[in-house]
Amino acid sequence: MRLARLCAAALLGPMALLATSALARDDGRYANSPLKPWFESLHSQYGQCCSDADGYVIADVDWESDRGHYRVRIDDEWVVVPDGAVITEPNKIGRTMVWKHYVDGHPRVRCFMPGSMT
Repeated sequence: MRLARLCAAALLGPMALLATSALARDDGRYANSPLKPWFESLHSQYGQCCSDADGYVIADVDWESDRGHYRVRIDDEWVVVPDGAVITEPNKIGRTMVWKHYVDGHPRVRCFMPGSMT
């Protein structure tokens, strides 16, 4: 149940395009989404993205790229994205997403999927 709940934010589709941040909440409405298996398959060097943290859509102003390295703003704190956290497969939704966790009260990135910066 937790896996389904955690991945639901990524399945919000049209709502994700309007929101700057989407918190995963699975009430069953995305069970038949064609993107659900894709989101559940996403992983970084730190493991499966949807297994331990909620996925959030990140607004273009809240992430940046510099020579292939990324930073994201989470909870008003700029966080360096570890290279191993970057998802390198094609982004099927086009929006930037981050899966986070906390260490000593500070956000860290488990998975990061860059978007198109439109």
